[in-house]
Amino acid sequence: MHENPVLEGIPRGCSLSGSLFGSEAVVAINPNTSEVEATLNRFHEAASKADGATYFALFAPEAVFIGTDAHERWTVDQFKAYAMPYFSIGKGWTYVPKVRHVQFSPQGDVAWFDEILDNKSLGICRGSGVLRRAGDTWLICQYHLTIPVPNDLAGKVVKMIREAGMPAPAAPQ
Repeated sequence: MHENPVLEGIPRGCSLSGSLFGSEAVVAINPNTSEVEATLNRFHEAASKADGATYFALFAPEAVFIGTDAHERWTVDQFKAYAMPYFSIGKGWTYVPKVRHVQFSPQGDVAWFDEILDNKSLGICRGSGVLRRAGDTWLICQYHLTIPVPNDLAGKVVKMIREAGMPAPAAPQ
């Protein structure tokens, strides 16, 4: 039961906004971050266990995975074609979340996040992305994995990349 009788009938976890003089009221859902965090934790756990079925079930059909290399922008099907041969022989990858921030759209059906991850070979990484609610689950629409470069090292890293002669990714046709 709400302490404020005006809010009776509005579920807890929601807020009401609108004008006292207008006829429109908007209910904004403030979802609990635990559902999104649980999805992201299952995502990382499935990758670590090379569980391709669980891993790819967490992506929305229209999802995109963006890797650390400038050329790594994959649809789910493209990423699955890349990853499943590794998963099928029990080879996954382990990224351990250390810090995570989650925010929601006013309607509560879209969430975006950024997280600091630890990886044995790459060290500190950052994951960021977007999820959308689909019924009672959250699906990953975009996941972007990066290796943060300390500002003091950025010039050296850029120089190494340029000297390697890495071409920029081609524009989509």
